[in-house]
Amino acid sequence: MRKRKGSADHDSSFTGNVTLLDGSSDLKQCHKKTDAASDPGGSGTAMGRRYRRGGLIWRLRRILIWVLGIYIAVPVIIKVCPSIQAKLVFLNFVRVPYFIDLKRPQDQGLNHTRNFYLQPEEGINIGVWHTVPSVMWREAQAKDAEWYDKSFQSSHPVILYLHGNAGTRGGDHRVQLYKVLSSLGYHVVTFDYRGWGDSEGSPSEKGMTSDALFLYQWIKQRIGQKPLYIWGHSLGTGVATNLVRRLCDRGTPPDALILESPFTNIREEAKSHPFSLVYRYLPGFDWFFLDSITANDIRFASDENVNHISCPVLILHAEDDTVVPFQLGKKLYDLAAQSKSLNGHKVQFIPFPSSLGYRHKFIYKSPQLPHILRCVCFTNCCYSYFFPLLSADKTVWLHSSFYSVGWEYKLFLGLCQVVQFLHSSPGP
Repeated sequence: MRKRKGSADHDSSFTGNVTLLDGSSDLKQCHKKTDAASDPGGSGTAMGRRYRRGGLIWRLRRILIWVLGIYIAVPVIIKVCPSIQAKLVFLNFVRVPYFIDLKRPQDQGLNHTRNFYLQPEEGINIGVWHTVPSVMWREAQAKDAEWYDKSFQSSHPVILYLHGNAGTRGGDHRVQLYKVLSSLGYHVVTFDYRGWGDSEGSPSEKGMTSDALFLYQWIKQRIGQKPLYIWGHSLGTGVATNLVRRLCDRGTPPDALILESPFTNIREEAKSHPFSLVYRYLPGFDWFFLDSITANDIRFASDENVNHISCPVLILHAEDDTVVPFQLGKKLYDLAAQSKSLNGHKVQFIPFPSSLGYRHKFIYKSPQLPHILRCVCFTNCCYSYFFPLLSADKTVWLHSSFYSVGWEYKLFLGLCQVVQFLHSSPGP
């Protein structure tokens, strides 16, 4: 049957129209997907950003929870295990510098030093260094133990040095001080307490004091009536005041006590230490941390010991000391100056301004230290006659005038030199 003209065209156009409409619909959907994918401000991107932001916030919350958990756990653990606090006080496990051979002090530039070991108690050996005065260094080369023992019979005075926590007797700032003291004509005897360096045993306040007493008596047997001074630094000042108190109670005080960067007692020092800053204002700080120290029988109560000491005392402290605050050293001086047992003895406090940058362990760098030791502390410079010219009390509070070499210091130094000359001159 013949179709009417145009009917096929009509059908085709109709079918084609449907196809075009369907195709255009699919194209629109494709365009929408493409636009959505390419649109940076689209809803998908916004959702992704919200998801990422939410994930970041969740991670920050987790970190905060962990930090808070650790913050709470630390004091609880220390309270439950107080032995941890003892390790933090002594820090004897921190051996810096680590790769030094304590048997070879010459490797540290101390080529006039003997290393040896003593036994203060059965089963405990402690490492000791004896540095002779630098004027004897040439003679000291390749000498044996007998020669070093006999060297104590020289006219040179002796300093027993008690170091602080952490490190060993070979610590750099300690070695530098030995060199300074040796150059000034002193024998320097130092050692590592039990549990430090290559010394045996476990640390404790009682054990540290016993070791120091043993060394003092060992030296005293060899020098007789020659001057013997005790020098303590940082934690070693607590050991030093313990030792000197015991000696004074026996009626055998040392010739002088030098305290470098001292504190009043271990509780006040622990509360002032930078490590305690994050917990200092925590409710129960004393109960969690300070009582844990006391539970280990650690006190180092220098503020109590000064009431039983009867020998000259010199305190050195840098104003920029961040480990042992300057205020604690000044407070200890104030207590010592008021002590009845120290009445009639020289009690001196010498500050070092922050501008010098000596901080906790670099006072040995002071160019004035030799003058301080020669003319202020140890020499026969008629302190009782000349010192009232400088101050109304018993302190050498020199401040900036000391470092600018003001007229007071020049006068005092000149008088010291005159008296030293008269004292050394032969009689008629």
